[in-house]
Amino acid sequence: MKEEKGVTQDVELTAEDLKTLAGQFKAEYKNKIGKDFPADPKEQLMGAIEAVFRSWDNPRANVYRRDNDIPYSWGTAVNVQMMAFGNMGDNCGTGVAFTRDPATGEKGLMGEFLTNAQGEDVVAGVRTPMPIAEMAEKFPAAFKQFNEVCAILEDHYRDMQDMEFTVEDGKLYMLQTRNGKRAALAVLLPFLVWSI
Repeated sequence: MKEEKGVTQDVELTAEDLKTLAGQFKAEYKNKIGKDFPADPKEQLMGAIEAVFRSWDNPRANVYRRDNDIPYSWGTAVNVQMMAFGNMGDNCGTGVAFTRDPATGEKGLMGEFLTNAQGEDVVAGVRTPMPIAEMAEKFPAAFKQFNEVCAILEDHYRDMQDMEFTVEDGKLYMLQTRNGKRAALAVLLPFLVWSI
């Protein structure tokens, strides 16, 4: 669609372009599944939940559990939460960040941010994200709160955090956090600091 319209960014497509794409995706769904994509939001939600539970037994999940010594008996879970939209204009955005440098362990935010973007846009390579520090200029209140949340999360988990977040109408929404993967030196430095 972007090539057809002569644009390079998703956000350059019009509402009509997106409606056309949605129709094409629905047609593909019907072609593959054999029935129409459900119009009822509750049915869509239940379908998404069921897909997560079904994924517990797919080959990729089985390999991941085996490689990470995760017992099959633990099962899986689904968390349902309100959607936050980072793609509703220039007062919205999305980002990913670490509470420390994953290579050295040095304390300080490291990550990327995109305005008027959603989810995978930051890491998809379609648009060039800005360094997380530039978020302070664009969304000062959300950036201040983000820094506070980062400190709380790292203190609570006592480990470097790898986070995803969205800003909708200038308001910060934390989507997820997990312990970040990093180089050996980056593991030792914070440990020594926390031990002192």
